[in-house]
Amino acid sequence: MGRLSIRVKLTLTFVLAMALVLGATGLFVYLRMDAELDRSVDQSLRSRSGDITALIKQADQGLAQAGRSPLAQQGEGFAQILDSGRHIVDSTQQVRAHPLLSGAQLARAQRGTIFLSRDRQPGFGEPARLLATPVNAQDQRLVVVVGASTGNQSQALSNLVTQLLLGGAVALVLASLGAYGVAAAALRPVESMRRRAAVISAGDPGQRLPLPPSRDEISRLGETLNAMLARLEEAFARERTFVADASHELRTPLAILTTELDLALRRGRSPQELTAALRSAAEETDRLSQLAEDLLVIARSDQGRLPVSPTEVELEALLGTVSNRFRERAAAAVRTITVTGDGPRTLMADRLRIEQALGNMVDNALRHGSGPIELAARRANSAVELHVLDEGPGFPAPFVATAFERFSRGDGGRAGGGTGLGLAIVAAIAEAHGGNARAANRPEGGADVWIAVPGRR
Repeated sequence: MGRLSIRVKLTLTFVLAMALVLGATGLFVYLRMDAELDRSVDQSLRSRSGDITALIKQADQGLAQAGRSPLAQQGEGFAQILDSGRHIVDSTQQVRAHPLLSGAQLARAQRGTIFLSRDRQPGFGEPARLLATPVNAQDQRLVVVVGASTGNQSQALSNLVTQLLLGGAVALVLASLGAYGVAAAALRPVESMRRRAAVISAGDPGQRLPLPPSRDEISRLGETLNAMLARLEEAFARERTFVADASHELRTPLAILTTELDLALRRGRSPQELTAALRSAAEETDRLSQLAEDLLVIARSDQGRLPVSPTEVELEALLGTVSNRFRERAAAAVRTITVTGDGPRTLMADRLRIEQALGNMVDNALRHGSGPIELAARRANSAVELHVLDEGPGFPAPFVATAFERFSRGDGGRAGGGTGLGLAIVAAIAEAHGGNARAANRPEGGADVWIAVPGRR
């Protein structure tokens, strides 16, 4: 069964169910007809037994003086009158030789009316049904026995069985063909979707599976698969963009590094010039190392396994560490970094990752903002928010919605000013902690970038 197609399985299941239904229906019809025929025979026997009983009671001077046998001219069937000694008082010609009832049956019949069935009635040669009724006549306790052949009934039932078998077989064949056709028609949209899916490739985007006009389960399956194809196309496009942007970002430091090394290898360079070339090469190497680390973080977050090890973090110490790390750089730019707020004291988070996210946010404020930078921890409902605020020009309005996308920059440029991965890493770290990252322009001027991390449960 496991190797059969779905349409064959459906057809076989339908045929089996149909066979059970037809069998049950045929059995019901057979039993009902058998019961109706028995009832009809029994009614006929009762009517004939009543007629004979009435004739016997009218023969006041005895059956022998009745002028004629009360069993004569009673149509088809047979009859017999027995006395209490099992002697035949009167009988039709077919059964005149032997009593129709045994001693035990005669005793039962004298107590009340009984019905008997015979597979083969002696002297009659066919299956028969008997009715024995007690009657008091001529000062005797007699028993009137009437019978009728049930051969026609058996033949009628046999013909009914034959007709049911032939009709059931024809109906089963027609139902099987119909079931196969219905199954094939129902699965035709699936086959159509399968053929289309076989030719869809990443190199030919935009294709979708054909949907049937009906709004059924197959149609909903096709809609779900088309939605999945759209998500895959979006993911492929995002990955292609990621690879192209990464290649572009790597090209600049590699070109600078190659140039500096070529200059350093030229003859006649002074020690000062060699030192400057090597220092520049070292800076570009650091930039390449940082870019590689950023790309690794992004790749891990895409795979859903950015590692975090939550511990209890003192927020005042965390913000102070980040502030101290950037204090000299801010002073060189004639700017200040302060830690404010009276928010929560602790947070369950991975300290190194949260510190990395805050560092990227402060670095972004130093690169693109102006004025003093403020680090603050605040509680918002059940979450803890870590804010980095500045007083610069803020984000360009269209850029706010895409600030946390990888390689996203407010000026759209590619040279200098960072790789465009800093805020993307912030978002990845926030999501790894079950939170999110947000950015907005402050009403009084400047930018507000923050991450929200769930507090203690």
